Amino acid sequence: QVQLVESGGGLVQAGGSLRLSCAASGRTLNTDFIGWFRQAPGKEREIVAAIKWSTGYASIPPFAKGRFTISRDYAKNTVNLQMNSLKPEDTAVYYCALQELGHFEYKYWGQGTQVTVSS
Repeated sequence: QVQLVESGGGLVQAGGSLRLSCAASGRTLNTDFIGWFRQAPGKEREIVAAIKWSTGYASIPPFAKGRFTISRDYAKNTVNLQMNSLKPEDTAVYYCALQELGHFEYKYWGQGTQVTVSS
């Protein structure tokens, strides 16, 4: 089993920054990707960023490029999401999730952390 715990959410004004962290524990040896997703009320869940654990290759969708950065810390077994120039439309619950080698789906999910951006 894998456990994921997010932290770092909160309330910030538009234009501000937040840094989210995802701490992974348990059977993480087969980790392929760790991704950050978000879901706003009434909207579908969308991916925000993903990082390949072994190489550090990062994938960022267009709406987040230039504002969001994803990184990993081997020593702490964590993945961080640095979010800058936040907008009110970034308000959502942010989740981290883990995809194992040989699998296409993100099988393990954290409990989520709320990010609220005020205008």
